[in-house]
Formats: sequence, structure tokens, C-alpha cells
Amino acid sequence: MDSAGLVRRAVADFAAAHLSGPEVCVGLSGGPDSLALTAAAVRAGLDVTALVVDHGLQPDSARVAEAAGDVAGTLGARARILPVRVDRHGGLEAGARAARYAALDDARDGRPVLLGHTADDQAETVLLGLARGSGSRSIAGMRAWNNPWARPFLGVRRQQTLAACTEFGLAPHQDRHNRDPRFTRVRLRTEVLPLLEEVLHGGVVDALGRTAEGLRADNDALDMWAARVLVEARSDDGLAVAPLRATPQAVRTRVLRAWLLDVGATEPTHRVISAVAGLMDTRDAGGDRAQVAIGGDPDVRRVIVRDGETLTVRLTVR
Repeated sequence: MDSAGLVRRAVADFAAAHLSGPEVCVGLSGGPDSLALTAAAVRAGLDVTALVVDHGLQPDSARVAEAAGDVAGTLGARARILPVRVDRHGGLEAGARAARYAALDDARDGRPVLLGHTADDQAETVLLGLARGSGSRSIAGMRAWNNPWARPFLGVRRQQTLAACTEFGLAPHQDRHNRDPRFTRVRLRTEVLPLLEEVLHGGVVDALGRTAEGLRADNDALDMWAARVLVEARSDDGLAVAPLRATPQAVRTRVLRAWLLDVGATEPTHRVISAVAGLMDTRDAGGDRAQVAIGGDPDVRRVIVRDGETLTVRLTVR
């Protein structure tokens, strides 16, 4: 099958498996992945609205966004351009991503949003998660369907989307940021993955994708187990310690994370969850020294303490 046919089939198969209707949005940057996705979605019979986010990070960004919208129109899709302001606090990549997803979510009007992430993007995501060392969830990669976000191309290679654009007669925009070695993903793409492919004699991208898929299945099973334990352990007084002691660490960690989020913690880190788990073994139950701050509302200090055989939340107004 030619690349154009392959990407069209990928979208058609995804729509049949996951979508309830033909109306979709596509996150369109004008690059080869999202451009091939827009063309494939139209050719698969979907009713497509292309959402073009203008991050305003390059002098010609408005022109690039307008050009992408024009191409979407020639393909048979509607187009909306979404200017955003990127908060650079915490890094340019993270700020751009947060602004992009917020704009897409605001504009989708209840429709699913197709995103052009490929198998290569999945491999990069797994490697980044592995380097951070933050557990199996971080190396489980992206889900193909995580309502409203849809990724039909996770089984498609980047060179195939580029070839599809050529076969469709499309000239994708080449973003300079995608070649800038200041960005970690760019170095993974241009240096690390090619070296791994050479050293391991190929197949690395597909292998990382399979690893992510297997871990997602494992995580789903453990999350279901943890949800049952949480129901058993939670009460109006807090979280009973005994049911947690009887579960494996992987389940206990998930129970604690879910409970901490429920009681108002900011996104709990591995350090915070481990410290709360340590309260289950402390002999200083209920003492001021045996407490863990969990953040939350800036006007209220939240700490977890152990009261007998129960973990409870203590609130202090700042």
C-alpha cells in the first residue's frame, strides 16, 4: 500500500473503532504529520474542522498559521486559527504544549480532536519518561484514544507521513523549532534514536511502542485494583492503613496518589507519596513530627498525619 493509502486507512480504522460520528477536529500545525492527518481524515469521509494554533513564537507564525488554514480549505476541511500566548515559566516546550491543548479544548465544541503524533513521537515520549525515572506511568507513552484526544498515527512512522504529503501533492511547513538542538526532543530525534537504531540494528521505534502498549495494559489493571482498595479503605475519617498494608507496593502507591488528589493535594510527586506511605510504619502516630505537607490551596496548609490506624488530613489556615 502506498503511504497516502496507509494514512487514510489508519484514520478510517481508528474512526470505526473509537468514534461515534463523522464530526472531528484536527490539530493542524502545517507540518507533515498534521497535514497528512488532515488530508487522510477528509479522504476517510470525516467532517473535518482544522484547528490551527498560532503560538506566536516566531516572527512569521501568523503567516504560517494562515497558510495552514488555507491548505485545509483546499483539502475540503473548515479551518479556525487560534492565537495563544505562551507562558514560558517552566520552559518553552511545556508552556507551548499547555497553551496548545487549552486552545484546542476550548475550540473543539464537544468534538474529538485528532492529533498527528506518530510512532516516532511515541518512542521519544517513552525515552523521555525513562530518563525522568518517574515510574511505569511515565514510560507508558501516549494513548491512541484518550477522550477527546485521538492519535490515529501511533502505528505510522514519520517518514510515511512525509511521503503521504508528497503523494497528496502537499508541501508541509518545516518548523525551525523542530531542528533546534536546544530542545531535548530534537536531540532525541536527531541524535539519540538514530544512534540506538544503529547500535541495536534497527527496530527501536517499534520496540519502544510495544513497550509502551504493554505498560499501559499493566497500568490499567493495577489502577482497577487500586480503585477497589481505595473504596474499601476510605471513610469520612480518612484512609484506613490496614487494607493498604495488605496490598503490593505498586497498588498501594496508586491508592495513596488517588486519595491525595481527592483531599486537595497538588499533583503529588514520588517523594510526597513515599513520605505518606512512610507514615503507615511510623511509631509517632499523630505526633507533629510525623506529618507530610501535600500543598493544595495557597490559603490553606494541608498535611497528612496518622491517627491510630487511619491517615487523616489536617488543615491550617495560613
